[in-house]
Amino acid sequence: MNLSLLQKTTPDCLWTQAGVVLKKKCYKDFACTGCRFEKTMANVCKNNETLKENGFVPQGKRAGFVFWTDRLMKLSLAKRPCIHHMKGHIGFKNCTNAYHCIDCEFEQYFYDQFKVNTVLKPVKFDDFHGVSLPSGYYLHPGHTWIKIEDQGMVRMGIDDFAGRLFGKFDAVSTPLIGKKLTQGETAFTLSRDGHDVSFVSPVNGVITEVNARISSKPGLINDDPYSDGWVFILHCPTLKQDLKRLMFMDSSKGFMGESVNRLYDFLEEEAGIKAADGGTLVSDIFGNLPGTSWETLVEKFIPQGL
Repeated sequence: MNLSLLQKTTPDCLWTQAGVVLKKKCYKDFACTGCRFEKTMANVCKNNETLKENGFVPQGKRAGFVFWTDRLMKLSLAKRPCIHHMKGHIGFKNCTNAYHCIDCEFEQYFYDQFKVNTVLKPVKFDDFHGVSLPSGYYLHPGHTWIKIEDQGMVRMGIDDFAGRLFGKFDAVSTPLIGKKLTQGETAFTLSRDGHDVSFVSPVNGVITEVNARISSKPGLINDDPYSDGWVFILHCPTLKQDLKRLMFMDSSKGFMGESVNRLYDFLEEEAGIKAADGGTLVSDIFGNLPGTSWETLVEKFIPQGL
């Protein structure tokens, strides 16, 4: 089977593809876990089921809403689409496991052969004097990020601010697969010329994948921090609660803008560089400030435990 991306335009939401609702598009890359619409629809469907179980008939416009999986289960097996086809990852394949993806052999095959080897590039960035921040990513005050994947999985790494602050890393120290990480506590360490900086985990979770490419090429973290330079994939059973302590959209932009302003204040104090002078931040602040210690940059800008 050719596992290739098929979606060329904004795809329909799964609820629309199943025929439960009309004209609803997905703008979250099918990250249903963090989708408000998904949560609202699930609550409505649960309420309808509860009413029916108690002998009542649901009323109003929402009376006919059922879970999208239940609607699709009414189709013949040959016409019942696999969720990865609905998401535009593969050509048509029918679902033979009643949408119980957790114990589906193809689901495991898909993740082994496609998901962990293909990182979708962010399509929209905000710029803060050269520091980039992509849309759709959750940000932690420790300058780490997550991007929600499927089935309670998240991809994580460091942001562009941290990469520019320390310049090209030459070594990575990460725990083994299966290690439990705690939100706000040290998750991994990056190094340059014998200097170390630790980064905290943005969520609670168990490591299910470590990016093997950064072990042999740590500079990927600097070159492509939000896609090929990711560090872990985690399974997060408490993701809903963990997200409450992360920043998203406007709050992420505010935090990044504040971080850049603090850095400019620091640069003005250390080297007489003013934000009003214009220009963008270089990709190696540490390397261009020989009189500033690595430890000072860590202390001022990278919290070591939250």
